[in-house]
Amino acid sequence: MSLYERLVLPWLTERACNTGPVNRQREKVVPLAEGTVLEIGFGTGLNLAHYRADRVSRVLGLEPSLAMHRRAAERARAVSFDVELLDAPGERIPLEDASVDTVVTTYTLCSVPDTGAALGEMRRVLAPGGKLLFCEHGRAPDPSVERWQRRVTPVWSRLGGGCRLALPVPEELARAGFRVARLETMYLPGTLRILGFNYWGVAEAA
Repeated sequence: MSLYERLVLPWLTERACNTGPVNRQREKVVPLAEGTVLEIGFGTGLNLAHYRADRVSRVLGLEPSLAMHRRAAERARAVSFDVELLDAPGERIPLEDASVDTVVTTYTLCSVPDTGAALGEMRRVLAPGGKLLFCEHGRAPDPSVERWQRRVTPVWSRLGGGCRLALPVPEELARAGFRVARLETMYLPGTLRILGFNYWGVAEAA
């Protein structure tokens, strides 16, 4: 891991993903989680403040960047439910089949190298009737904005931990065998349009 990945990227991620508009998006999906929860791309634990302690019994935070774990552990000590950090990538989730009730992914899929494999793993570990709650940025519906997303992505991805700006989130979910039960979209206010087109909702195993 480079010096940039150890010291700079965690700080940038914390700042970029902890703004008012982004946190309002988190509030739309994270409180819906229940039971045993697997959060993909746990980062520094920014979602912990949004889980409902009366609905969740345990949160498993999957985060392959050990540089994020120290701050995440600090936040985990401040909540009343159990939190366990897992050092693994989304493409290889170290859990048994059908072992979690809810999977949560917020601003994560864009930076997973193999999105399809990771979504397949999420589907594998979800118990029957389980839900995937997602809030992601991705491909904008306006052709002019999408063109700029594609132009900027090669440079942005190197600076942003592999982030791909034009990820087609609903299509990726469908290809992985999920049925999107609820989907909402919008450009986040106060955010550059190439960065701020959001998809959020609920998906189920098809």
